[in-house]
Amino acid sequence: MDLSVRKRLREVEEEIVSRAPEHDIDPTLARTQALLELLGDPQSTFPLVHITGTNGKTTMARMVERLLLELNLRTGRFTSPHLHDIRERIVLSGEPISGERFVDTYDEVAPLLALTEERCVADGLGRFSFFEVLVVMAYAAFADAPVDVAVVEVGMGGQWDATNVADASVAVIGPIGLDHERYLGSELEDIAGEKAGIIKPGALVLSAAQDLGVAELLRERCAEVGAALVFDTTASGEGGGPAVLARDVAIGGQQVSLRGLAADYPDLFLPLHGVHQAHNALLALCAVEAFVGGGEQPLEQEVVRAAFAAFDSPGRLEIVRRSPTVLVDAAHNPAGVRSLIAALVDSFVFGRTIGVFACMADKDADGMLELLEPVFDEIVITRTTSMRAMDPERLGALATEFFGEHRVHVVRDLPDALDRAGELADEEGVGGGVVATGSVFIAAEVRMLLGKTS
Repeated sequence: MDLSVRKRLREVEEEIVSRAPEHDIDPTLARTQALLELLGDPQSTFPLVHITGTNGKTTMARMVERLLLELNLRTGRFTSPHLHDIRERIVLSGEPISGERFVDTYDEVAPLLALTEERCVADGLGRFSFFEVLVVMAYAAFADAPVDVAVVEVGMGGQWDATNVADASVAVIGPIGLDHERYLGSELEDIAGEKAGIIKPGALVLSAAQDLGVAELLRERCAEVGAALVFDTTASGEGGGPAVLARDVAIGGQQVSLRGLAADYPDLFLPLHGVHQAHNALLALCAVEAFVGGGEQPLEQEVVRAAFAAFDSPGRLEIVRRSPTVLVDAAHNPAGVRSLIAALVDSFVFGRTIGVFACMADKDADGMLELLEPVFDEIVITRTTSMRAMDPERLGALATEFFGEHRVHVVRDLPDALDRAGELADEEGVGGGVVATGSVFIAAEVRMLLGKTS
C-alpha cells in the first residue's frame, strides 16, 4: 500500500470512528435504508447468510465463509468488532478489503451519506453511526466485487441492527444469553425477540440448542413468517436432527463427527478448542448445506474435511505464546466465560493458571469474575486502551470480593500486567499458563504485544 493510500485510509478511518460508537445504538433502520436506496440497493444483489446470537457469531461467520470458499464461491464477510485493523470487518473471498478499495468505497458512499444525513437530521432521525456507515460500505463493496454470497454477522440484537436491511435466505442463531441488557432487555425472551428479527419469510433457520422459552419464541417467529426452523439436537437426543455425534480432544484441537441436514460427516479435524466450537462448526456446516442445496444435498466429504482443517478464529482461546503458554480469549460476558472455562478444562492442563483480566465498564464484571475464581490460581487486573475500559482499581476491588486480596494483583498498564502474569505462572516451576480475557480489546492488545497482528 503506497504512502498516499495509507494517509487517505487513516483520514477515512478517523472520519468513520468520529461517529457514534457501535455500542451506542438508535433502534431504527431508516437511515441505513435511505442511504442504500440512493446507492441502488446493493444489498439486494447477492444472497445472504445472516448470523446472530450472544456469542460465537464471528467464529461461525468465518466457518461459513471457509466452507463456501472450498466450494469455489466468491464470498463477502462482514463481522465486528475488529481485532487490529478496521478493514478486517469487510472481507472479500477470504482477504480483508484492500486499503485502496476501502478508500474508494468510502469516497463513493460519502457524498450520498452527507445528503442522506442532512435529510435524516432534518427529519429528527439523527446522524449515522460508525457501525451504520461500515454496514453500507460492506454491502456496496460486496455488490461491486461482485460476490456470490455474503456472510453477515449482526452487530447487536437483530431486528434493529443495521445489517438487517438485507433479507437472508439462511439465518443462523447461536446460543442466546444475557448481554447488552441496556439495549436488548433483561430477560432471555426479550433478547431472543430482538435476535429473531433477522428471520425473514421463506428462510431456513439453523439454531443452537436454546432455553425452552427462547426455543418457543423462535418457533412462533418462524411460523409467523413462514420460515423453516432446525435446532442442534445434540443435547435433546432427538434422532435424525443435526448433532455432534462424537468428539475427542486431539493435538492442536479436536476430532469431531457431525450429522448435518443432509449427511453425516465423520472424523473431521477441527483446530479449535472447546465443545462450543464443535457446535459452532455444526451450525456453520448446516448453514452451508442449506445455502447450496436447500439442506437436501450433501456436501462432498473432502470439501468439508479441507474446510474444517483450515478453520481459525483469532482471539478465541488462541495460543499466542509458549513458555509460558499464553492464551487469549475474547469472552466478554458470563456465557462466553462459561464456554472459555469448559474449553480450558477440556483441552489444557497447567500446573498454575494465571488470569489477566480487563473488561468494559458496562459489562457484567461480577458475573465473569465469579465464574473465573475457581479456575485461576491468581488474577492480574489491568485495563486496555479502550475509553470504555473499567478502571483497574475499581475492577480490582470487585475481583478481591471473589479471589481475596492475596490472589489479586492490580497492574494498570497491560504490558506490565502481562509480564507480571508470566512471572506468576513460572513462580513454582510447575508448567503454568496465562489466560487473558474479559473483552475483545484485551485479546487484541495481548495478541499485538506478542507479535500477532493477523
